[in-house]
Amino acid sequence: MTLRVAQTNHQADRLLLGFSDLRRLRSERPLVFERGRGIFIIDERGKDYIEAVSSFYCATLGFSDEELAEAASRQLRTLPMYPSAIHRTTTPVLELAEKLAAIAPIPNARIHFSTTGSEVNDHLIKFMWYGNHFADEPLRRKIISRLGSYHGSTIATAALGGGSDLHASFALPMQESVLVSHPAWPNAAHPGEDEAAFTDRLAEELTQAIEAAGPETVGGMIAEPVSVSCGMFPPPESYFPKVKAVLDRYGIRLFVDEVVTGFGRSGHMWASEAKGLEPDTVSCAKGISGAYMPLAALIMGEAFADRLERGSDTKGWFAHGGTHQGHTVSAAVGLKVLEIFERRDILGHVQRLIPYWNRTLDRMTAHPLVAGSRRFGLMGALDVALPGAGEKDLAASLAVGGLSKAVYEAGLEHGIIVRPLAGCIVMAPPLIITEAEIDELARRLEAALDQVLADTKKVPETVG
Repeated sequence: MTLRVAQTNHQADRLLLGFSDLRRLRSERPLVFERGRGIFIIDERGKDYIEAVSSFYCATLGFSDEELAEAASRQLRTLPMYPSAIHRTTTPVLELAEKLAAIAPIPNARIHFSTTGSEVNDHLIKFMWYGNHFADEPLRRKIISRLGSYHGSTIATAALGGGSDLHASFALPMQESVLVSHPAWPNAAHPGEDEAAFTDRLAEELTQAIEAAGPETVGGMIAEPVSVSCGMFPPPESYFPKVKAVLDRYGIRLFVDEVVTGFGRSGHMWASEAKGLEPDTVSCAKGISGAYMPLAALIMGEAFADRLERGSDTKGWFAHGGTHQGHTVSAAVGLKVLEIFERRDILGHVQRLIPYWNRTLDRMTAHPLVAGSRRFGLMGALDVALPGAGEKDLAASLAVGGLSKAVYEAGLEHGIIVRPLAGCIVMAPPLIITEAEIDELARRLEAALDQVLADTKKVPETVG
């Protein structure tokens, strides 16, 4: 039998890519990468790019770590896969659970492995429903989340993030979601509102949302310590204490999503530590394996896990599992990541680098297109706007998505990949980046900003 492969002009019109223009894929070859080197990713033409967002914030140890590749290869040769279920598991999975529990921001933690951040948050919802059912609180099914956040792409998790347009586009079932404002301080502050008044208002909004939903129907609130998808706004210091006080008053659990912020991004192993949070659960993925293999974990506190055990006692087993949950190769890579963090002092490196990163962001605010900056650990956001103008003024004269999208496109020409969001660009480079590489990152980004600024000056003032 001969397998026939359809020939196309650009070999991509059979591929459906997420976060992409699907019509464009029919006629235009996407950017195709072939290899990586440290913080650089190299395309099929041999051009290198600084991956300033660690490729969805996940390639924390870069793109060519030989130790991680060897850990995967060694495990593939030893035992390539075996499901962790039915009272059976493998040595790497068992060892990783022990080591992860030992460093968790939750005492006496229990661990459940999944494959992706979306999946682990989906399982969190499922586990909450299961546990509450066997704890005689079956009505507690709703979860509070913040508008514009991102907790995954499954049906359930997509309902926890984004906004009304996303929910309507996919006709998502929203009956279990309770949405409140994101703490985008200071941009979302009312005129004359100081930090204390801002967080008081959000705490009151949360209270009213719980009351409107029915306190007896709300099981938890999921929140990232800092949400990259919302523009990387670090919340005011008083925000989470006030939120936790409201949740405690109603017996609602706090689920912390550290899929992006976990594993060193904040300069601590967990951003929960940096922000002083006391979560009931922590979701982690991405950095847990450096993204070299699909791996995620739900870290559960005793009270949450005990409810699952109660259900297992009642039914005789915990009716949940998946073929690749706790994949043995992924676990072997995860073990090597933890070893590398300790042996190479990754956290110390990030902590030493953060002041230099912050100074670089501050310096970039001198550019005419940069209206301000934000930072948290080894993450940063630059607000971009035309001098004396807003983002909307450029909509008719630049690429769809406005100024931030234009900076992204120019960045590709100058060999840097950033994340464009409404009114800003976000960066979160691999944790292994050096001061010299930060300088090169800034040089390439400034070249992209200069190009966009020059292009805008060519646009007649009457356009739009």
